[in-house]
Amino acid sequence: MKRSVATVVLALSVGLAACDDRSEAAPESESRALVAADAPIAAAPDPSLDSAAAAIEGAPAFAALYPGARTDGAPVTASGPDGPGGLVTFTTEASPDAVIDFYRQRAEGAGLASVMAMNQGDARAYGAAARADKGATLQVVASPGQGGLTSVQLSWSGGA
Repeated sequence: MKRSVATVVLALSVGLAACDDRSEAAPESESRALVAADAPIAAAPDPSLDSAAAAIEGAPAFAALYPGARTDGAPVTASGPDGPGGLVTFTTEASPDAVIDFYRQRAEGAGLASVMAMNQGDARAYGAAARADKGATLQVVASPGQGGLTSVQLSWSGGA
């Protein structure tokens, strides 16, 4: 399920980028192993503390991992005409609402404007973007997963 959600979001992102005339330049792609899979990232119970969120190498501060997250694999990063970006999936014991609230606060604190919010059943999605053309973006999808955990897909762009 989470792979299909990730695939749909990635396909929509690529499709939207293809409709943009700014995407004519060939992106430079780079992928790195940034965070060990299935390794606990942080143990602080209060997600509002910036020090509790683990930074992802090359990602903006607003795209840090949720406290206590366990990644499903290494984040995937790339650079293109609209700047560096990436995608990571992880699980957490927090509720989907708590995860979305955490990223909403971080995005707004970084000056991004909320541009999308969706609730479908128990799943939650949120998107934020800078007001400037080619600015930073953040997208989060959080849904109940196996074993009472919340499955999260986090994608971002640092902007050009």
